[in-house]
Amino acid sequence: QYVLRTVEERGVRFVQLWFTDVLGRHKAFHVTPAELEDALDQGMTFDGSAIDGFSRTTESDLLARPDLTTFQLLPWYERGAGVARESLQTLDPTRGAARLTFTGAAAAIPASSNPHSRAKGFTFFVAPEMEYFYFADLDPATGPVPLDTGSYFDLLPDDTPSQLRRQTVLTLEEMGIGVEHAQHEDAPGQHEIDLRYTDALTMADTVMSLRHVVKELARQSGVAASFMPKPLIGVQGSGMHTHLSLWRDEKNAFIGEHTYGLSDLATKFIAGLVRHAPEITAVTNQWVNSYKRLVPGGEAPVDAKWARFDTAALVRVPSVKPGRIDSTRIEYRSPDSAANPYLAFAVMLAAGLRGVMGNYELPPEGERTAALPQSLAQAVDLMACSSLMHETLGSHLVEWFLRNKRAEWDAYRGQVTPFELERYLPLL
Repeated sequence: QYVLRTVEERGVRFVQLWFTDVLGRHKAFHVTPAELEDALDQGMTFDGSAIDGFSRTTESDLLARPDLTTFQLLPWYERGAGVARESLQTLDPTRGAARLTFTGAAAAIPASSNPHSRAKGFTFFVAPEMEYFYFADLDPATGPVPLDTGSYFDLLPDDTPSQLRRQTVLTLEEMGIGVEHAQHEDAPGQHEIDLRYTDALTMADTVMSLRHVVKELARQSGVAASFMPKPLIGVQGSGMHTHLSLWRDEKNAFIGEHTYGLSDLATKFIAGLVRHAPEITAVTNQWVNSYKRLVPGGEAPVDAKWARFDTAALVRVPSVKPGRIDSTRIEYRSPDSAANPYLAFAVMLAAGLRGVMGNYELPPEGERTAALPQSLAQAVDLMACSSLMHETLGSHLVEWFLRNKRAEWDAYRGQVTPFELERYLPLL
């Protein structure tokens, strides 16, 4: 009733029912107020086999049911022509809610991860740092042209990127999305918005909302934004450094006296992340281009190790401000901001919990235990033989993901790049 009343009172003309495919691409149904009540009561059936990774052709009928707690007005539409959005759960109508293919905005903190953490009495909180670029346009023929020449924390004149970043933060807050801070990042045209921590499923919805808002506001200003992991040569790429903590009984379970203010549970969680990082990287870094960011010499990790102060470490233990012990957390630094957040948060949780359940021993600080994959091909091979990934995501999703990513790698291998032409054509 609240949703229907708000739609009427605020003059909303369309409601977008958002969901996300396995690759993290935004999808939507668009319904008018006249059809909204039926959609809320009965859900909407659709052909799941038409959406990447949702279902096989032999079991294609799916039911999209709106999650009423995610209803939000989209502030960039004027009153009288307003648009609102809700996220969707996707169910198999032939078997009811017993087969929850994807939760929340339909792309999955999988059922195998979340109930497991709930059974232990934990809530999984995350807070990602979202990096992205503003460009003049996205024409691949001309290449990306950054809209500014700034670097870390630069206070620039009130130019278009600065205005857009400020407008994005205000829009997110108007939508009820908490932002800790925003800044210019290291590379020209690169900016960062850090989100206030919340539970992982809500945050996955929030990440998708942020991407949409950033791109939409840039489009309205006649420019472009991109979350591509590594769009420019010679500068750092765009990461999604993610701060993690487990809470139980409204208390931060990572607080303790074991190692640098961490609990024994937290050290085992770190050990799980470090040990299983190579096999979950295909999800946290899911594109061919992702591996142009994970190279030596930058602030992105290339090895599975943990540290306190090394910004190139895979897992970092941030310092805690005096009097803010509840902010004790760890930071997982390999994901990029183009990853599917639902799957990325799920596999981080699963890897950490495997360390807790297996009583893993924390390796020495700074010790390299393994190399992260150097290409998408290596990453998917490690994912393919990972029992953790099959248990966490389910065999159908893993099989589809591997098939899609191997096809992406094969297409990439067949390309002749400007690097090869410049280096080899005159020489050979």
